[in-house]
Parts: sequence; structure tokens; C-alpha cells
Amino acid sequence: MATEVKLPRLGQGMEAGTIVRWLKSEGDTVEKGEPLYELDTDKVTQEVEAEAGGVLLKIAIPEGEVEVGKTIAVIGEAGEEVTEAFGEGEDEQPGAAESDEADESAEKPARAPARDAEREAGREASAEAPTEPQQQATTNGQPEANGGRVKASPLARRIARERGVDISALSGTGPEGRVVAEDVERAAASGAPTAAPARAAVPSGEVEIEKLTSLRKTIARRMAEAWQAPAFQIAMSADMSRTLALRERMVAMLQEGQTKPTISDVLTKVCASALMRHRDVNALFAGDAIELHPSANIGIAVAIPKGLVVPVIPQCERKSIAEIAEARAAVVERARSGKLQQADLEGGTFTISNLGMYGVERFVAVLNPPQAAILAVGAAEEKPVVRDGEVVVRPMLELTLTCDHRSLDGATASEFLGTVKAFLEEPGLAL
Repeated sequence: MATEVKLPRLGQGMEAGTIVRWLKSEGDTVEKGEPLYELDTDKVTQEVEAEAGGVLLKIAIPEGEVEVGKTIAVIGEAGEEVTEAFGEGEDEQPGAAESDEADESAEKPARAPARDAEREAGREASAEAPTEPQQQATTNGQPEANGGRVKASPLARRIARERGVDISALSGTGPEGRVVAEDVERAAASGAPTAAPARAAVPSGEVEIEKLTSLRKTIARRMAEAWQAPAFQIAMSADMSRTLALRERMVAMLQEGQTKPTISDVLTKVCASALMRHRDVNALFAGDAIELHPSANIGIAVAIPKGLVVPVIPQCERKSIAEIAEARAAVVERARSGKLQQADLEGGTFTISNLGMYGVERFVAVLNPPQAAILAVGAAEEKPVVRDGEVVVRPMLELTLTCDHRSLDGATASEFLGTVKAFLEEPGLAL
């Protein structure tokens, strides 16, 4: 029996995704677990695997934005006839809004009544009817090739905007000449024609409107959720003399090809060790329960063009500083090149946000729900402090912990931050 392929919910809060391209064509054999199509979500573009094996009998939605739970294809046995309509309502086209039943699990195929021959003939006639003239499409402010829309993946368009590449001047290597991310990266490296500024000149005093991207909409929603939590902050300063010395010694001992560890890498290891001693902080608020996790899966806030993502380094308590540095470098590179996978963003139990590289001395980070806490880190600044009755200059680091009061109390949070401070001032205790 044929199986309807429905758009899955790949992450918390996902309501829709954009099909970039199909990796299989109608009539191709598909193995269960084999990559079937590329999907662009709010934060990542990734390959989605087939949940069933057989023959790809029908692609209902070749590309474009689709709601979670909507049927996008049918997999069945060779020669099996596909007679079902996709979606609800006799006049619904692929990609249109669905009924509330679209939110049901993709594991429960929904069967709609078959279209009759007269209705199909009417659809074919309407499809052949001439349409109204459309305005010439543009990309990055320039007319697109042949007066039509340039075929390009969302990721390719995003990279083109970021790197100033005129996407309409590129020849795509994807299916049917589609421009893919690799085409844009290759063009940027070879000095391809730059695109005209996406924004037109705005007269002085006139308000410029910039619509929210899907990423910024997600950030806005997540931040609104965070502010609903009863949060509190505590802060401490740590003497970084020994941590900085440790990092310098590690850099001096690097072998060729190894990743240079940063202060953030040392801090990640220190926090992981502290979380194992204070497991109440390594927690998620789950409504009517608090989940205490056995591993420190630490999220690192990474700034990308017009947004912020938090990729996760799993099981940091089991990794050395050098291993954390390698993992951090790899995941940050994927984040900034738009190649993160959904798995890179899931499973976090604690987050670190570091603005020290921008010269920020201290700041308050917003919670990353449902995590119990997030640590804001500033720059290590030379400051006068009192040691043994004398004023001396030491590199001091401001640490500010934001906590969800539903999960944590002040005393528990203070003990954790005190341990982080102690480990930074004597890093050997954390190793």
C-alpha cells in the first residue's frame, strides 16, 4: 500500500519548511533512511531521509514553503496507481493552507477522496489558460534572467546576499539549472560580478521598512518566550591570570593542523565540570517537572548575518579542552556558512554567550528556554584588585548568570557560579 510522505516537524516550534530540491525523481527506487529531499527551515538547510522504502510514485510539491504535516509525496510499490488527492478540499493546490488535521503526525497517512475525470479535465484546462502579465522579477535589485525568476535554493540566495554576489549572473549546477550554495561560494571565491545593493537609497528623513526574515521571526518568538520566565541574575568576577597562562602554554604546545584553543574553549570545559558538580543547573524546565541531565551539552551563541544561532557541543564533561576547541571550530564554521544540521541545534542543557571579543565588559544574557541558566561573559580587563593587603593589577573577567527561578534558586545558582570562578582562578581543579 502506498505511503504518503508528510513534511516532518524537525524541531521545537517548527511550523513550516521550504523544500529546496528533491534528491530523487518520480519513478526512482527509494530505500528507507536514504536522503530524499533538501529542506530549508528557520535555521538550517538539511537533507531529510525517507521514512519508508519503495518507489517514489508521486512528488506532490516540487518546491516551496510547506506546512508541517502536509503531504508532499507518495512512496509505494512499482506500478501502483496513485489516485488520492493531496490535502483537503477539491480546489486546493499543493502548498495551500490545510485544515487542522495537517498537524497530525506524519506517521498517520490521511486519505482524501479521489478526483474524478471531469474535475481533472477542468484542472488541466485551467492550467493551460493564459495568465495575467506579471512584472519582471528581480534578484538583489537586478532584473532576473529571461525576465523570469532565477531558480535558486534559499541557502544560495542567503549566501549571495551576504557575499554580494549577483545571483542572476550565475549558471546553476543543480537540477534544471538551479543555483545551489556551492555555485555561489565558487563564484564568490573567483570574484564573480557583485550584486547591486539590496536596499534602494532612502531619502533623508524617510522611514525604511525591513521585513523580518524567518530567522528573525524565530528569534523574536523565542525571546518573547524567554521574557515570560521569572528570571534573575547574579554576577561574580574571576581573576584570569592562571587561565590565560594555561591557554598560552596550550597554544605553545600545538602541533601542526591542530585548532588553537580560545578562552571560550577553556570556559566551556570549566562550565562542564561545574555543571557535573551542580546538576540542578544542568536542567530543563518541563512545565510540571524539572529534567536533570547527566551530560553537559553546552550551547555556544554564534552571531551570523542578521541573526543568532546556538549550536551545541555535546558531552563537554568528557572532552578535553583540545577536543572542545576542535568541536567548537567545526560547528561555528557550519553555522557561519549556513551548513548547520538540525542535530547541531538540539539537546542543549546550558548556554554560554561571550561578547568579550567586542570589548564588552559585562552584559545580561536572555534565557534560552527551556534551559535553567545561561552565562554571559565579558572581556578580561586589567583592573586594580586587593591581594594580601596590597593593590595589584589582575586580568578580571565579569561573569553574569541568568537563571529561570522556576528551576533554580539563588543559593544553588550562587554555588555553581562560585565553582566556575574557582575553576577559572585555578583551572587545574577542573581538569
